[in-house]
Amino acid sequence: MRFLLLALLFAAALPGSARAAEKPNVVFFIADDVSWNDYGCYGNEAARTPHVDALAANGLRFNHAYLTASSCSPSRSSIITGRYPHNNGKAAELHLPIAGNLPWFPELLREAGYYTALSGKHHMTSTKGPEGETRPKPFDHVDGGRAKGNSGGHANWVTVTKDRPKDKPFFFWFAAYDAHRDWDGDKQWDDDRYGPMHKPADVIVPPFLVDDEETRQDLASYYNEVTRFDHYIGEVVAELKSQGELDNTLIFVLADNGRPFPRAKTRIHDSGMKTALVAHWPAGIKTSGRASDSLVSVIDLAPTVLDVAGLKPAETMQGVSLQPLLARTATQVRKFAFSEHNWHDYEAHGRGVRGDGFLLIKNFRPYQAWQGPADSVRSPSHASLEAKRDAKKLTPAQSDVFLAPRPAVELYDLRGDPHQLTNLVGRPDYNIQRALLSQTLDRWMEETHDSVPEEISHDSFDRETGKALGVKDYRKTTPGEDKGATKVNRPGPR
Repeated sequence: MRFLLLALLFAAALPGSARAAEKPNVVFFIADDVSWNDYGCYGNEAARTPHVDALAANGLRFNHAYLTASSCSPSRSSIITGRYPHNNGKAAELHLPIAGNLPWFPELLREAGYYTALSGKHHMTSTKGPEGETRPKPFDHVDGGRAKGNSGGHANWVTVTKDRPKDKPFFFWFAAYDAHRDWDGDKQWDDDRYGPMHKPADVIVPPFLVDDEETRQDLASYYNEVTRFDHYIGEVVAELKSQGELDNTLIFVLADNGRPFPRAKTRIHDSGMKTALVAHWPAGIKTSGRASDSLVSVIDLAPTVLDVAGLKPAETMQGVSLQPLLARTATQVRKFAFSEHNWHDYEAHGRGVRGDGFLLIKNFRPYQAWQGPADSVRSPSHASLEAKRDAKKLTPAQSDVFLAPRPAVELYDLRGDPHQLTNLVGRPDYNIQRALLSQTLDRWMEETHDSVPEEISHDSFDRETGKALGVKDYRKTTPGEDKGATKVNRPGPR
């Protein structure tokens, strides 16, 4: 009896407790508008991200992780439901709600005893049911993550981590506003916290932007926000470590879409759709400090979290669990990853599929340019491109921002052409890859009830200036709406 009492007292004193060993904690760090290759652990020698780099060095880095949409709310909605944008209802387009019949994975965690919290950018809503009913509450705590001197969305992350109930496992959705335009990080910069600001001379200018002073300063300000996001990740990790919870906490670091620059955000190309994805979980990742080359879609995160929590994914979820990659019982979980480009300020309808090292894009509005969202159009980087365009000095890579009409079909070798600058359509030696991916994409659209409605949402911003047009009736039929895609759970090829 004496030994039993001592054992019980010892167990109660442990910071993680027996409960934590059974139910891992989970934390999502979600950046706003950050491209995959703007972290040190992904090869960027200019951007300072020491805390994310440390998580990758002691965790698992995914080299081929892709978003379903390079657009804020559609991407976040896809992550939280584990479904493709057009299967989420109106949420396929920016600022619109998720269909009310679809569960969010934090709901299921909360029902299973988890304490759930969202701090920072939310940007997700749900429609009501036919009788006015609402979805079950997904989060016990919600706050905007802002404070005096810090509007980046991460001001309360440490406080939420400290103030949580200590008798429950927890799930935190920590979502920054970094690095969304306009740059508030420069105005709120603190050298003691973040180190010196990035120098324009040090940034990496991609070939589709103009390498001039204005663009370099634009990129340096963007890098500052990436570093600020990284800093607050480090603060939460330190707090988890001090509480004795770090080892039993599964951390994912990712972004909702690519950087807010021309030929990035909203694009199906890697500059818009590829995301950094770093996982850290000392108790659950076998052989830390490695990289996975498996294709991964962000719709796989919802079933992964439920899987590690000992719960079954909802039947509505179209993704697959990444647990075999974490446990190193498999090297691949999917053969294909699909992405969508729907309305985001401008009329658009594009679809992409990645597989076997290639990307195929089908553009159902090829007569319109893919110049990027309105905030990008208003940027100094876009102004530099316009000036060079007007002077007729654009390179082929830079002119792609203004290209109209665009090709209806594009094919790229992702390994040999990392920026996707050379369209392989029309090259006979790539006909097999084109045919395979084209058939796969068509099958996915058919099985998931995707559609190209006769009339889709129109432009609500000027394509040349990025200024609002003031139109009221630009919203039309969303993809899949005319085919009842919210009731379809088939995932298509995986």
